[in-house]
Amino acid sequence: MVCRSVSVGGRRVCDMTSVPRPPRPPSSLSPSRASDFMQCPLLYRFRVIDRLPEKPSEAATRGTLVHAVLERLFDAPAAERTAPRARALVPGQWDRLREARPELAELFAGDEAGERLATWLGEAERLVERWFSLEDPTRLEPVEREMSVETELESGLRLRGVIDRVDVAPTGEVRIVDYKTGKAPRPEYAEGALFQMKFYALVIMRLKKVVPRRLQLVYLGSGDVLTYDPVPADLERVERKLLALWEAITQATETGEWRPRPTKLCGWCDHQAVCPEFGGTPPVYPLPVRPA
Repeated sequence: MVCRSVSVGGRRVCDMTSVPRPPRPPSSLSPSRASDFMQCPLLYRFRVIDRLPEKPSEAATRGTLVHAVLERLFDAPAAERTAPRARALVPGQWDRLREARPELAELFAGDEAGERLATWLGEAERLVERWFSLEDPTRLEPVEREMSVETELESGLRLRGVIDRVDVAPTGEVRIVDYKTGKAPRPEYAEGALFQMKFYALVIMRLKKVVPRRLQLVYLGSGDVLTYDPVPADLERVERKLLALWEAITQATETGEWRPRPTKLCGWCDHQAVCPEFGGTPPVYPLPVRPA
């Protein structure tokens, strides 16, 4: 399926209800797709090349809703960016999201009394309210919200992504902020959590010729803030890692060899029916295979 960009309360989201289109080789890399390949090459294939549909989840949809609310809140004057105003935005943003993505109606199928939906919306409101204990929006004036970025490295690899928020201090220092609706990872897993932020910092460094002063992950699920101050050497290492990753993706694309990598995350995968690890058979590979 093709991802059609639609507007939900001023925020661009992905509408998966569009018509299918022919498969094509991957041409760029985003943080989420890079993470997919590192987690499981076969999952990357299913999502990027086969474009197999996936059912919407309550957790992911709640994250999209919370992001939309936090982005929309900055439309108001600074003094009016309050927790009650933010909570009041939740129902309207949910209506807009559901209108843009009709398939979300199946999330609460059979919930005739609306109890599950009310609980779910209440959880979104609590996440939004918790943000006010971590940051003060009356003192923030983001330069960018939901900023689409894309750059091409000297190697020809295109990097792209969407940054939740970009702040610029009067001194010109740049801070990249990302909201997470889950809980902060344990310290031993912090490096993996920062991968996405370093990816964005690399794009900004190559695109704007400036190294962000700070990377900040705001975990609304646990009320934690994880920060990291990168230096050029850090981001150059990330670039080398991405180039190696892209080389592996290119090779798999040409040979058609996408091996599954079983982990605990397999239990949440939508593609078990076509995964060899679960006795399934993947779809016929839709791209030409390079002769041995």
